Amino acid sequence: MGNFTVPVEIFSEEGSRSAVLDAVVDTGATYTCLPEILLRDLGIVPVRRVESELADGSVSQDDLGVARVKVDGIEVITYVSFSKESAPVLLGAIAMETALLVVDPVRKRLVPTRALKYSLGNKATEYP
Repeated sequence: MGNFTVPVEIFSEEGSRSAVLDAVVDTGATYTCLPEILLRDLGIVPVRRVESELADGSVSQDDLGVARVKVDGIEVITYVSFSKESAPVLLGAIAMETALLVVDPVRKRLVPTRALKYSLGNKATEYP
């Protein structure tokens, strides 16, 4: 498929400040990875810590925060990973799925898709 980048806008908690970065579209990354210093400058704080497996099989401990992110004009709330300044900025799978965007590998772009949900045949589910 090859790599491609898209502009991603990250907002401060109250929405008064934001930053735009070019992010590598990475369907193999669970979370959107952004520079720690940028996230902290925008007031985004870690809310949990997770283990992440790297391509070489090693495991790292990563802080996650919750941020408002805009990609292709679609704003979503998603977990973001606090990354070192030397690490690439990545747009991860959860943010893309939340924004209902999928990868077009031929044209190297993100394209809209529909949400999927479970249904019971053609009947609407009834709730008590």
